[in-house]
Amino acid sequence: MNSQKLIVHPGWLRTMHWLNAIAVVVLVMSGWRIYNATAFLGFAIPKGITLGGWLGGALQWHFAAMWLLAINGLLYLALNVATGRLLKKFFPLSIKALLDDLLAAVKGRLAHADPQHYNMVQRLAYLFVMLDSVLLVLSGLVLWKSVQFPLLRELLLGYESARRVHFFAMAALTAFVAVHLAMVALVPRTLLYMVRGR
Repeated sequence: MNSQKLIVHPGWLRTMHWLNAIAVVVLVMSGWRIYNATAFLGFAIPKGITLGGWLGGALQWHFAAMWLLAINGLLYLALNVATGRLLKKFFPLSIKALLDDLLAAVKGRLAHADPQHYNMVQRLAYLFVMLDSVLLVLSGLVLWKSVQFPLLRELLLGYESARRVHFFAMAALTAFVAVHLAMVALVPRTLLYMVRGR
């Protein structure tokens, strides 16, 4: 097959991926600075890896990136559904296939021969990121406009609980990014696919 004709990632997906990457980096770094204002979990994030300089500056960065992530994320989900990509790439799910792929990953034998096909570990990881991003947005709404979203605040068991949910959902997303970057380092051609699409 001609590699020029093998579209691994369409242009809209690549654009949204890189916009999300920018938004996540800004959100995490500014979020760490916001967290440091209270350090409600009893530790502080080193200032050198935070963004904003002070609480007000961090909030401005955070809100700007929040809109980018929310709008880009909604468009990403809508296009995935509209094009049928969501069902094609991420379903069906299988516990047996997941266990097989996890075992292969541990042994260093997880196949990456077909860049258009996601293995079960990838499917679950990307679905997790989608759901985690929704949780981040919902808990973030409670932190931002708690009075305007009373039902959402109660569903998250109050403001303080929403703050913890938001922090740990962010930590989970940061862990995903770290694993994602490690996998890209192990299979570097995946980065080329996300840049060139072919």
